[in-house]
Amino acid sequence: MPHDGQDMTAPAALLDNLAARVATLAAPLDSLLATATDRVRALVSEGGAVKGALIDRHQRAAHGLAWLATYVEAIRQMGAWASRLSEARTFGEIEALILQIGVGEYLWQIQGGIPMNQGEILKLTDMGLAPQDIGAFMSAPEVMTLATAGNSAAARARLVALMRENHGRATFGASGLDDELEMIRDQFRRFADEKVAPFAHEWHLKDEFIPMEIIEELAEMGVFGLTIPENLGGFGLSKASMVVVSEELSRGYIGVGSLGTRSEIAAELILAGGTDEQKSEWLPKIASAEIL
Repeated sequence: MPHDGQDMTAPAALLDNLAARVATLAAPLDSLLATATDRVRALVSEGGAVKGALIDRHQRAAHGLAWLATYVEAIRQMGAWASRLSEARTFGEIEALILQIGVGEYLWQIQGGIPMNQGEILKLTDMGLAPQDIGAFMSAPEVMTLATAGNSAAARARLVALMRENHGRATFGASGLDDELEMIRDQFRRFADEKVAPFAHEWHLKDEFIPMEIIEELAEMGVFGLTIPENLGGFGLSKASMVVVSEELSRGYIGVGSLGTRSEIAAELILAGGTDEQKSEWLPKIASAEIL
C-alpha cells in the first residue's frame, strides 16, 4: 500500500511479447560472435592458416571465443525450448520467467564479463573487440531491454514464489524432453533418491570411495554405455540421455553423477580417433564397467 505519498506499485515481473523479444536477439548475437571470431582469427593465424603457437600465445582470446559461442548457442537453444513448449501449449508463467531471467543474465554477462572460472572473467575486449563493437551490441533495443530488465528483482521474486507453490517436485517448469528421456529421468531420479542421497553425506564425511555395489548397479542400468553404439556393447542413445542421467544422479551426489561422464569422454575419444581394433577391444569393456 502507498506510504508517505510514494507509489508502491510493484513492477511487472514478466516482460510483454517475451518470445518475440528473444527471437530478435539472433541478429545482434550472431553479429557480435562473427566480429569476435574475425578478431580472434587474426590473432591466431599467419599466412591464412591457424598456428598452434599463436593459439598458445593468445589462449585467453581463443578460450574466450569458445565461451562466447557457447553463450550465444545457449540463448538460441533457450528460445528454441520456449518455442517447442509454446507449440505443445506447456509454456506457462514459470517457464517464461526461467527464459527471461536466464537470457537476461547471459546477455549482461556477455557485456560485463563471462565467468570462465572463479578467478577468470572474460571481457569482450580480450578477444580484440573495440568499445564501439560492444556499444553497438548493447545498444540494440532488444538486447538492452532484456539485459537490463530480464533478470530483475521482480522476476526472481515471482519465480521463487512459484517454486514455493510447487514445493516437493524434483524440478520446476516443463523440461521439453521427449517421453523416452522423461522415462530415463524418472528412473534415475528414483535411484538417486533411494540409493545415493541417503548415504552420500556419510561417504563424504568419511572420505570414502563410492561403494562398488553402486557402480555395479549403475553398470547394470547401462550408465557407462549410454551413447556407445549397440554393436559395441552400448545402448546407442543420444547425448541428451547422458545429460539427463548425469543431472539426476548428481542430485543425489555429484561424485556419482560424474562417473558416467568419465566413461563417456573416454568412449567419445576412442570412437572419434581409435582404430576398429581399439574400438572392439575397449568400448565393450567401458560399457560394461569392466574398466573405468
